[in-house]
Amino acid sequence: MSRAFNQNAHKAEQAASRGSPGEVFRVFLKLGVTSFGGPIAHLGYFRDELVVRRKWIDEPGYGDLVALCQFLPGPASSQVGFSLGVLRGNGLLGGLAAWFAFTMPSALMLLAFALGAAAFTGPVAEGFLHGLKLVAVAVVAQAIWGMTRTLTPDRARAGIALAAVAIVVIYGGSLGQIAAIALGALAGLRLCRGEGAPVSGHLSFPVSRRSGAAALMLFAALFLALPVIAGGAGHQSIALFNAFFRSGALVFGGGHVVLPLLQAQVVAPGWVTNEAFLAGYGVAQAVPGPLFTFAAYLGAVMGPTPNGVAGAAIALVAIFLPGLLLVYGMLPFWDTLRSRQSAQAAMRGANAAVVGILGAALYSPVWTSAVLAPRDFALALGGFLLLTVWKAPPWIVVVLLAAAGALLGAVRNF
Repeated sequence: MSRAFNQNAHKAEQAASRGSPGEVFRVFLKLGVTSFGGPIAHLGYFRDELVVRRKWIDEPGYGDLVALCQFLPGPASSQVGFSLGVLRGNGLLGGLAAWFAFTMPSALMLLAFALGAAAFTGPVAEGFLHGLKLVAVAVVAQAIWGMTRTLTPDRARAGIALAAVAIVVIYGGSLGQIAAIALGALAGLRLCRGEGAPVSGHLSFPVSRRSGAAALMLFAALFLALPVIAGGAGHQSIALFNAFFRSGALVFGGGHVVLPLLQAQVVAPGWVTNEAFLAGYGVAQAVPGPLFTFAAYLGAVMGPTPNGVAGAAIALVAIFLPGLLLVYGMLPFWDTLRSRQSAQAAMRGANAAVVGILGAALYSPVWTSAVLAPRDFALALGGFLLLTVWKAPPWIVVVLLAAAGALLGAVRNF
């Protein structure tokens, strides 16, 4: 009797802690217009807003989710955001609300540029963009500061994090990241056992196993069938969808890693000129949100039809779809896996490796591309202190550092 009561009480508490797709949309829309700095910085923004401030998920659960999304192909930060939307918004509608709100601001900006928006040039504009890079330094540093204390609290996990840094530095790229997480999980199996701590919270996503299996099967069917259909049908819209779907399906780590694949898919066949491709890539660095929205620009500037708004929509959906199908398919199985003692030990090691990967990314490319002079270090440090000591919202730091960068750019022009 008491057991049934406890189970019902837990279900009621879990239902009460969930919100609505509308709430998810509003929160992620704010993140979509303020999250500058690429996927690593996005994870910092998500942690600050959704783990620390709103407490949608606890720190270990967030680390588990980040590790899962790092293992899967696709844009890791968008997959984390989509999963948090599923969790908070009580299902697929919440996940789609999170994805749409986080993705659309940057996609619309890149579409506007593709359709002829004025180029963002000049010393003030360059200073503004440089200020946004310094925001990424502060945000990533804050994320590492917080995650280090919770995910690497002992010598074993600190050692795993340092080993992950070494692996990423030596091997680089997405393969280095995947290897670091996999080796971290193996090290955790040996070094992080015997900690009888229970799983913190419940990562019970409102996704049935049948729905998860259906999503995984749909991914496999599209991956195998689209090239055949595109080759036989002769329709440019199908060929366009196939090109961007395969780019999203074959990239681990997301972000900049997808660019060589995209270039091969759209420049080599003559759909987009190399000059237009590079111009769009430059603008993509200036907008918030996921770098995968670069697909919207490419779909719009295509030579063959469909292009414009229709081409942008096809390319955007196609490049995100494989990653979202994969993470949605894995969500119903993830809580069971992480509840096992061996899985807990492996995840402790994997989470420690994630901290190491974030640490390596803080240096390159985040630090090396942003901190070029002593004044850059001073601005980045100021942003870090605003976030950690004064607990300022990230959007305030974005506004202040971007404005400071623009002011320095104007001063240097005189």
